[in-house]
Amino acid sequence: LARGEADLASTMIDDAIRHPVDIPSKERPPHGPLRLAPLLDAQAEIAARRGDHDTLHRAAEQLRSIVERYPSSMLRAMSLLADARLCLTESDSDGTVKAARAAVTEYELLGAPFEAAMARLVAADGHQLQGETERANLERSAARDALASFGSEVWAERVDGLIGERPRVSGVVSTPKSRAVFRGDGDLRTIGWADSQVVLRDLKGLKYIARLLADPGREFHAVELVQSGQEAAGSERGNAGIVVLDEAAKGAYRRRLVDIDDDIADAEATNDLGRAELARRDREYLVAELRRAVGLLGRDRTVLDDGERARVSVTRSIRYSLARLAEVSPAVSAHLQQHVHTGTFCSYQPDALQPVTWNC
Repeated sequence: LARGEADLASTMIDDAIRHPVDIPSKERPPHGPLRLAPLLDAQAEIAARRGDHDTLHRAAEQLRSIVERYPSSMLRAMSLLADARLCLTESDSDGTVKAARAAVTEYELLGAPFEAAMARLVAADGHQLQGETERANLERSAARDALASFGSEVWAERVDGLIGERPRVSGVVSTPKSRAVFRGDGDLRTIGWADSQVVLRDLKGLKYIARLLADPGREFHAVELVQSGQEAAGSERGNAGIVVLDEAAKGAYRRRLVDIDDDIADAEATNDLGRAELARRDREYLVAELRRAVGLLGRDRTVLDDGERARVSVTRSIRYSLARLAEVSPAVSAHLQQHVHTGTFCSYQPDALQPVTWNC
């Protein structure tokens, strides 16, 4: 399909559906209709590319029946995207946009940026059918940025060719802004999203994210984020550098060491030598990391705060924080993973079509 051989792709996927592979694999659903779901998803995409309405209609119907039998966010997203493609072939622009946008939401909550970008492209075609070129270009621009961030440069370039002039985000489309909370209070941070709210211990990475959320669209150099974090903490190190491990990370390592010691004792008591050996390796790694981070008299070791060191430190802190956030608020974590960009320059790039106003 990527090479433009849509007819051959159609023949291959039809054969795969008629003769599904029975060999067990962790990469495929185990049996029955579930095994067909990803094949039907692909068939819908191929049929849409070929303008084969009948095949697309059958694939969409089968996916809907599978979702009814096996409720699942991923299956629901596949079904919604097939419905959107079907609506597009029937020139139902409103149905296309509604189903495609719902698929985008499902895929983003699942942490599937590539699939979400594909759904955005279908939504863009729906807007184009409505005559809303600016809105269509906003969807394509968001898809292109997500694909580039994901590392799919070839797809990003293809989408870039569909956009033409990059749309202006401000003032183009009037959309209601969702409101969310990302407020720090001492050692705690309150994070609110939709009707849910959680409170967790504030981490360095969360502080970096809050700085980005407070100024959406602006690019911050990693060094600037590190320095602002030190100033907020009242650090007097000046240019002494970046600590190898902050207090939160060291505390987490020490708590994990206690857990590991319990694991070793339990494994030895049950004569589980393999588990005990793995636990000892984990312990050796954590002890080595703590020794690397702490010098004489318990002083924190630092590294020079040049651009590369700052980039690594900020990226690591943000990723760690998002992983912890995913445990208590997966929706917020998925949104931030999609829209927070890290590197030498870091930024929060909001979704132009579904903007969020953050109370930091």
